[in-house]
Amino acid sequence: MGRFVELNHVVSDGQVTYPGLPAPAISDHLSRADSPAVYGPGTEFHIGRIEMVANTGTYLDTPAHRYAAGPDLSGVPLESCADLAGYRASFASRAITDDSLAEAFGDADLAGAAVLLHTGWDRHFGTAAYGDSAAPFLAASGVEWLVARRPALVGIDSVNIDCFSEGPARPAHTGLLAAGILIVEHLTGLDALPANGFRFFATPVRVAGLGTFPVRAFAIVT
Repeated sequence: MGRFVELNHVVSDGQVTYPGLPAPAISDHLSRADSPAVYGPGTEFHIGRIEMVANTGTYLDTPAHRYAAGPDLSGVPLESCADLAGYRASFASRAITDDSLAEAFGDADLAGAAVLLHTGWDRHFGTAAYGDSAAPFLAASGVEWLVARRPALVGIDSVNIDCFSEGPARPAHTGLLAAGILIVEHLTGLDALPANGFRFFATPVRVAGLGTFPVRAFAIVT
């Protein structure tokens, strides 16, 4: 079967994922202490409640996140986000360009694969530094390079696949999602993966009308 590798952040009460967006609030809908009054003495259940924005934890963006006519979470096929051939590369520079991608992946056949961009920025998750303007991102030239090679999904372990600190333009989201290439942001633990030879999974709940939702991203290393 291979070795499982967790690549997702744990979602916890009050933990901010993206600066400026509210943290999740996790509480009881029905507590264990109160449940015997509903089910009878000695019978306890817990029914939890979570309130959160869709961009929480490690999450997947579908084309509907950027484009009103794009497929949402209920329209994304499993073959685009589950059991994908995985390719990972590490990048030391802040901007991941076409040249750096070409150097990292060479002539690998990325069509239908998951391309994971390892920057190490996940070490700041849960701190103020995570949203710093120095966060790594995928440059516009890198977007064009990837679109031409047609991966199914591109993931990154940074706060945003775009450079949000340089204005509202979002060339990575715009270009990748227009091409039907899914995006996974806020990955973690990518240093535990080899350059290739693994399968990648990032399957969200099928929610109609939403373009983004948390995933339990993981890999199987064979």
